[in-house]
Amino acid sequence: MKTSLIIGIVLVVGFISLGAIGWKDSLTPYVTIAEAKESPTIVQVKGALLKSTINFDKQGRLNFYIADDKGERLKVVYEKTKPGNLEQASHVVAVGKCGGGVFHADELMVKCPSKYQGTTSGSN
Repeated sequence: MKTSLIIGIVLVVGFISLGAIGWKDSLTPYVTIAEAKESPTIVQVKGALLKSTINFDKQGRLNFYIADDKGERLKVVYEKTKPGNLEQASHVVAVGKCGGGVFHADELMVKCPSKYQGTTSGSN
């Protein structure tokens, strides 16, 4: 009876450990543009979208630049379908990693100003 209890406890502890390791690995930290350029791992980086830089290269990849509050810029390359509301976005959060001075994004999240901001009621 004691042996089966010990085996059960070891199994439970093992499964909890595996779950914790998997959960920790799935977390993607937010970093600055400078930190994203230095990080060897997948990170999330947020920056103001420089709309005049949005274009597609010869391979059909979406390219654009983001900038932080300090004025540092980062080129982002995204190989999936362009988000429909990219031109209206004020900021972009890109998930991926840097290589060769370019941020290769696996995911993009666009941050658009609310369509309800600045609205006033016309009837009083």
